Amino acid sequence: MNEVIQNMLTRKSIRTYKKDQVKDEDLKDIIQAAIHAPSGGNSQSWIFTVLQNNDKLAELNDQVKETYKNIEVNEKTYRSIVAGKNAAKNAGYSFYYHAPTLILVSNAREYPNAMADCSVAIENMMLAAHSLGLSSCWINQLTWFGDIPDIRKLLSGYGVPDDYMVCGSVALGYSENDSGKLVPRKEPNVTIIK
Repeated sequence: MNEVIQNMLTRKSIRTYKKDQVKDEDLKDIIQAAIHAPSGGNSQSWIFTVLQNNDKLAELNDQVKETYKNIEVNEKTYRSIVAGKNAAKNAGYSFYYHAPTLILVSNAREYPNAMADCSVAIENMMLAAHSLGLSSCWINQLTWFGDIPDIRKLLSGYGVPDDYMVCGSVALGYSENDSGKLVPRKEPNVTIIK
């Protein structure tokens, strides 16, 4: 099988990380993969904010925990938000799974293709990370909560412009205990018209 396809088929989300920091040269390659993703009209308007500072990560985590504490949920609330609210009650909760690196991917609020462009950049980062022996996980909390005033203040302090929104984030590092097992895939719903 083609090695690129093999890389895609073996990548998985990891939720336990070693404390070892991502090497600078690997981070550079991952960002290069991201900026080579397609973008609508070749706009390339995304911004990548790389957090590797433990104090900054902790302050952001504290605000996410506080947001979960205050958020109201009901039977219509997205199940991952409900699960996050329950998980955030634990003292050791980390929305980025204690990964040593968290990459925020932002784009202009008014740009119609913001989410799509950032999504393909994130996928490129995750595939590049896997090819380099690193682990990753897509993180949504800053997409959901990025306009909560205390979180927005932190994002602005990290250099995310106020007219930009976080479209997704990537937890990045070395797996603490990867079992090697892949999550089974559902039978695809595919229609081929010739």
